[in-house]
Amino acid sequence: MTEVATTQAPGTSPEEKSGFKLIWLLYIISGIVLLSVFAFIVFQPVQVLPRITLGPGYALTDQNGNRLTNEDVRGSIVLYNIMYTNCDVPCTEMSQTMQEVQARLDEVDTGGIPIRFVSISIDPEHDTPDVLKTYAESFNADPEQWHFVTGAVDRLKWIVGGGFGLYFDKKDAETMVFDPGYFLIDSIGIMRAEYRTATPGADRILRDIGLITKEIQNSSGATRYAYEAAHLFLCYPRG
Repeated sequence: MTEVATTQAPGTSPEEKSGFKLIWLLYIISGIVLLSVFAFIVFQPVQVLPRITLGPGYALTDQNGNRLTNEDVRGSIVLYNIMYTNCDVPCTEMSQTMQEVQARLDEVDTGGIPIRFVSISIDPEHDTPDVLKTYAESFNADPEQWHFVTGAVDRLKWIVGGGFGLYFDKKDAETMVFDPGYFLIDSIGIMRAEYRTATPGADRILRDIGLITKEIQNSSGATRYAYEAAHLFLCYPRG
């Protein structure tokens, strides 16, 4: 008797079918993740300010003759600017911007987070506490909220030049040359915005204060991951 060999018709085993389904499922999940990341980057449902660097440490003297350090303002969002009282332009414009931001803080929901202002004079020889106090009063500065400070020149060089990256030097007996600038430091001492101009506009600064306070208020629980994703994908405001 002749034996005839039979072959099984080609097909797909249940194990192979299960493997194909798993691969397709992984493709679908990967596609959904990529689309979600793309949508997050494009539409930016959450915006943050960058974490630039640590703000500089300092110990200076304010308009009331009191010592003020960076640790004294820890827990507050602080807006810094550089100035001196004998300066007309751009210092007057800068102080007016600081004054406007102070006057309009009620436009921002700070969630109870304190907002402070620190104006650093780069002319300690002329800007004594009494001079700074008179200057502060001319801009209706709240002494509990807005500090005008100065200190030894070598210390100022370290803070202004090293910490904020701004150049300044004495041109003659009454004139300084310097790079204007403002800086926003958050409640844990991290620089979050820098405005290397004399007139960044109060609207922009108030917007940025609002972004920082909103992040602080929402950086707990599940929403924390959304804010970390915003930092990861550079969801920064434009302009």
